[in-house]
Amino acid sequence: MEHMLKQYRELKAKHPDCLLLFRCGDFYETYEDDAVASSGILGITLAKDREGTRMAGFPHHALDTYLPKLIRAGRRVVICDQLEDPKLAKRGGTK
Repeated sequence: MEHMLKQYRELKAKHPDCLLLFRCGDFYETYEDDAVASSGILGITLAKDREGTRMAGFPHHALDTYLPKLIRAGRRVVICDQLEDPKLAKRGGTK
């Protein structure tokens, strides 16, 4: 979760006007202020993890339902799909 929040914060700094949707396994998740906004727009549950980070999400197969609702609400959306399994990613530099 910590790695995902680091990515979220880095991307949010570059795209502060966008709502970021992160693909995490079978779900798209939103964090912090994006979670508050998406839960209100989409009517999904706003939750907090053990550290108090706000989050909200929905099943990946519901993207075609939820994405238009976010756009109709006037939100710009960035979809962040995981390109490789972080457990399998090489550590260190590239050759």
